[in-house]
Amino acid sequence: MSKIKDTSINFKGQHFYVGIDVHKKRWSVTIRNNDMNLRTYSMDPSPDILASQLICHYSDGVYHLVYEVGFTGFWICRRFRELGIDCIVVNPADIPTAHKEKDRKTDPLDSRKLARELENGNLAPLYVPSEPDQHLRSLCRLYRNIVQNNTRVKNRIKAHLALNGVQVDRESSYWSGDFITYLRNLPLDKGPSRSCLNICLDELEEHRQRLVYVLKDLRAWVRQQGIERTINNLKSVPGIGFKTAMILYTEIMDIHRFKRLDHLKSYAGLVPSTYSSGEREGIRGLTHRRNRHLRYVLIEAAWIAIRKDPVLLQTYNSLTRKMKKQEAIIRIASKLLSRIRYVWINDCPYVSGVVQ
Repeated sequence: MSKIKDTSINFKGQHFYVGIDVHKKRWSVTIRNNDMNLRTYSMDPSPDILASQLICHYSDGVYHLVYEVGFTGFWICRRFRELGIDCIVVNPADIPTAHKEKDRKTDPLDSRKLARELENGNLAPLYVPSEPDQHLRSLCRLYRNIVQNNTRVKNRIKAHLALNGVQVDRESSYWSGDFITYLRNLPLDKGPSRSCLNICLDELEEHRQRLVYVLKDLRAWVRQQGIERTINNLKSVPGIGFKTAMILYTEIMDIHRFKRLDHLKSYAGLVPSTYSSGEREGIRGLTHRRNRHLRYVLIEAAWIAIRKDPVLLQTYNSLTRKMKKQEAIIRIASKLLSRIRYVWINDCPYVSGVVQ
């Protein structure tokens, strides 16, 4: 008869809630079970190490992990899911926080708060994009950043010419090669002022070359990932070109995750910020919480759409009789988003309406 005792501990069927306060060099981790904090500790930033620790100390348990979205993005969540561990990512603004937790904020307290609210079921998970979609979003956002840098350099050149009292005889909304050559030949001294202008013009041309390169790369990836049909359907909507369609696709990614149009409008930031207390009610304009990339392009596209779609133009003219133009264009952007949603969900091109 064997006298060896089996002293192994098994946590089969028990749920463990893990809150992770993610930083570049260290993670603060809290493990919680049955309304009780088991331990809070600091560790190296590695999903594999944390997974092995959970399996080692709480074998056969059911693990639920959460962390706040930030500079690390979603790769940590994807890695945990590859290891067969449930993990969600949350918006820091959506986490219920007590006043004491705001007054005395530390990494261990943040991890305890995450674990507690995860166990209580108070956290709404964010959508985790696939790795190819996330990379395509990064490339699309890079294109917009280069456009912004391009605009900054143009403004710097204009300011430099104005500072030196140089009048530009010809204006151009699109800075062609001939216009840049004209700027290089403007009457400036041969000293630092001329060097400053030439350096800025060289930087402008570098940004233009990068824009061409990124745009070609985007078109190639659209064909490679098989989303060309979706992009073409989006381009059929008035006011939507290739670049706008790419921003719409990379920021929304999965249109079916928005069950209603109101949910999509809230994500884009096309809903009002309201205040109501007792008998007092007020609207404070558009909500501050939004996808800044999405709302910007929708409003810009709405200004173009009213020039191309007679129905939208008629609606815009009717709205301007009751409100300011800036307020009217927000409502046009909402209608445009509804058309975009219909085209995307039904996988069909847009059909323009007819004004009777």
